[in-house]
Amino acid sequence: MREIFPMRRVGLIYDDIYLKHEMPAGHPESKLRLISILEALKSSPYWNYIHCLKPRKAGLDEIATVHKKSYIERMRDFGTGYFDPDTYVSEHTLEAAFFAAGAVVEAVERCRSGELERAFCAVRPPGHHAEADRAMGFCVFNNVAVGARHAQKIGYEKIFIVDFDVHHGNGTQHMFEEDDSVFYFSTHQYPHYPGTGSGSEKGRGKGLGYTYNVPMGHGAGDNEFEDIYNRTLPALIKKFSPDMVMVSSGYDIHRRDPLSGLSVSNEGIRSIVRGILSSADVPFVFTLEGGYDLTALAESVRITVGELLGA
Repeated sequence: MREIFPMRRVGLIYDDIYLKHEMPAGHPESKLRLISILEALKSSPYWNYIHCLKPRKAGLDEIATVHKKSYIERMRDFGTGYFDPDTYVSEHTLEAAFFAAGAVVEAVERCRSGELERAFCAVRPPGHHAEADRAMGFCVFNNVAVGARHAQKIGYEKIFIVDFDVHHGNGTQHMFEEDDSVFYFSTHQYPHYPGTGSGSEKGRGKGLGYTYNVPMGHGAGDNEFEDIYNRTLPALIKKFSPDMVMVSSGYDIHRRDPLSGLSVSNEGIRSIVRGILSSADVPFVFTLEGGYDLTALAESVRITVGELLGA
């Protein structure tokens, strides 16, 4: 294999606390997801070029920039069990959730300091379904939303969020739909869980025009995604001219994923990531959302990290 001379400083933000977020037997959002990702990265030619960093724990005030304090308190008092029909809370879930949001905050700060240009946050629980006042869809805190608000606090004025998970990021959209400083772009299978994300949802008030949904029909694959991520998206990013791009990286779009009706291959994943990265010369922060076939997930993250490095 050829020697890699990456052009970019890339961080991997991870902590074993995420493995302590325990799920009932058979739940698709298991700790094996992260274990598989780490094994794939460690055995890849990219491992020696990645800056492996620990997250910090997000503060209550940082979580409260996007979530209602009453919801945070309910989560702290909940105990264990199903918070909603899909979202299970175990003994260490809340701690993991604070560190999941904190990973994105850490990545943003490292980019701001110049230590990193790009980052991948390998976290769980995921975040893009979490609403201001409720957990849902395996998600407790909206990690990318917390990160976006922190980015704005420390000087990144305009944030463009890309979400390529098979499921629409209802929580992220709703948090920013009246905000013209955060652009939310999503491709997702439609109709599909959670039922939001039609093409007619374009934002509200001063945020009208700053939400852009691309519903994808069952069976959509590489060709459809190629056009969107290498033509439609770069034009939108160029027009918005963001200071940072944040990505909700949901690898359940892969053709092998059990929760997906889409048909994206490994090369399709590469094309999507490459299209995103070619769209602007700004810091990029990717954070893990879905992806439930362990082999497909691990391969997809390996491909993503290779693209982040510029390998």
